[in-house]
Amino acid sequence: MGKGMKAGKRPGPKKNNQMAQMQQIQAMQKRMEDAQAAIEVMETEASAGGGAVTVRVNGKHELVAVTLKPEIVDPDDIEMLQDLIVAAANEAMRQIEETSQQEMSKVTGSLGLPAGLF
Repeated sequence: MGKGMKAGKRPGPKKNNQMAQMQQIQAMQKRMEDAQAAIEVMETEASAGGGAVTVRVNGKHELVAVTLKPEIVDPDDIEMLQDLIVAAANEAMRQIEETSQQEMSKVTGSLGLPAGLF
């Protein structure tokens, strides 16, 4: 036996196991990046006031469009219009967040991580 060697110790299996784990982690990281990129281009739409106000939000949580039915625009009741826009935007944000969580859980679900971690 050479200097510093211990009988019965072989470096092979442990190193191979660590290598396999590292490859799994890298593959999962790639899947997470792909999922995030897909989420960013997704859009969701929500409306309020029986469809009088509709907003569209993307996966980056950016408001990308607001559509108002002409009959909802009342100069004497601008507060109602503002409330409807806020309600529709909040619902669209909630929907895109839910979609984002679902997409990420597809990637992380097998890890047993707590919900909302990603």
